[in-house]
Amino acid sequence: MVSLIVRGCAGAFLALAATGVWAQEESSNQVAAETAWSVFEENDPKTCWVVSAPTETVNTKDGRVVAVRRGDILLITSFHPDKDVKGQVSFTGGYPFASGSTVNLTIGDDEFEMFTEGEWAWAATTADDAKIVAAMKRGVDAVLTARSSRGTTTKDTFSLLGYTAAFEEAEKRCQ
Repeated sequence: MVSLIVRGCAGAFLALAATGVWAQEESSNQVAAETAWSVFEENDPKTCWVVSAPTETVNTKDGRVVAVRRGDILLITSFHPDKDVKGQVSFTGGYPFASGSTVNLTIGDDEFEMFTEGEWAWAATTADDAKIVAAMKRGVDAVLTARSSRGTTTKDTFSLLGYTAAFEEAEKRCQ
């Protein structure tokens, strides 16, 4: 099981289960599916999120494509009304990121940098989250490029088909 850590007030963190398998093992509350994106809702505490797995993954080391073992690879947008979190974007690459590294998120011509901690990456601010969400709503694909603690470069591509409808469904459920 992978944990989703959500930025909270005053540095507090809320841990939630979040994996592709997680949807079946940890949460039976999938409430909608919008093409590549699934919508989940929990009530204690009230939490909603949209999640997708990549459509393509490429792993390279020293310029060569390599086979590596990775855990769940997910792009998530979450809502936590009790923490006043609305549309927080996070990513897990299925491995520990290199210490001090960042994840590069590209959507069309827009580029964003996400900070990392362990196996998770987030935008630095809620304003950055809003910019990423806006780009995801108008984009076709999101490409996340990162570096593992073992020096492997990963490039994960996520389809954004259905993202806007899934986002709006989760937002409505967690107002």
